[in-house]
Amino acid sequence: MLNGQPVDRLPAMPITMMFAANLSGVAYRDYATSADKLAAGQFRVTEEFGIDHLNVMSDPACEAADCGAAVVYSPDQPPALDEANALLQDKAKLAQLKIPNPTAGRMGNRLRALELYQQRPHDKLVEGWVEGPCAEGADLRGINTLMLDFYDDPDFVRELFAFCNRLELAFAKEQVARGAELIGVGDAAASLVGPAIYREFVWPAEKELVDGLRRLGARVRLHICGNITPLLADIGRLGCDIVDLDSMVPVDAARQAMGENQVLLGNMDPVRVLQNGTPAEVRAVLAQCHRQAGARFIIGAGCEVPRDTPPENLRTLMAYAREVVA
Repeated sequence: MLNGQPVDRLPAMPITMMFAANLSGVAYRDYATSADKLAAGQFRVTEEFGIDHLNVMSDPACEAADCGAAVVYSPDQPPALDEANALLQDKAKLAQLKIPNPTAGRMGNRLRALELYQQRPHDKLVEGWVEGPCAEGADLRGINTLMLDFYDDPDFVRELFAFCNRLELAFAKEQVARGAELIGVGDAAASLVGPAIYREFVWPAEKELVDGLRRLGARVRLHICGNITPLLADIGRLGCDIVDLDSMVPVDAARQAMGENQVLLGNMDPVRVLQNGTPAEVRAVLAQCHRQAGARFIIGAGCEVPRDTPPENLRTLMAYAREVVA
């Protein structure tokens, strides 16, 4: 599908993190910080449900933690940035901030997971992961402060985003070297800005990152949580191989804004439908998404598969992908 060739069925790439950890019976802190447990969880969930990719996603704090940011670790929740003690609370510190070694620390843990994927036979697409410039900028600076920076110090925002891209490209290079065929880019904070700020600050930085990932030989999947409806046409110009759509973004609007060649993924409500709905509701929503997206469509939820999703609902999602002609 990514090559523009005919396919016999729809690919399915739902994001499984907490669901995979729960299926494996491990605490989420261990899943997020142990390459062995992350890889084992991914192999377990892909084999049990037939998902088409292995990923290294766990939480957005990975790169920031290696930069020295304060991170709160909880037993069964994703690691989270301590915004009250943001690393760049004093923005003057950016000038002295160094790119950490991506082969050490938490980034190194993800690299080891990729190595584990290469040690076991499988037929899955291997997906690496980095934070987008707006998301990583928010992780380092604090999301509320960053939103003010767009107005108060635009030059600082550009310098911050440039640093973030250098960091993520260094990390992505090591992931590609260890077998990542596609790099997912999580840029959730971008959904919090309007079109004017997106076009002035975020789009140029995302474009630089997407182009840099392509030069590394990777395909690119963009995942922006939230309502990006006002940004769809601009996102369609980034050149991503896959664009994820959250549940509040109409699939037909995305198809119209981005054109028939853009591969779309989503956008079932992960809580209301996938976790709390019935198998019949899951199938009906998938069919609607498929009709609106058309041929170049990958099955998935609007965001991560929730930890308490009934297995039969995820099996219904996968069955639709297997049974329906693309």
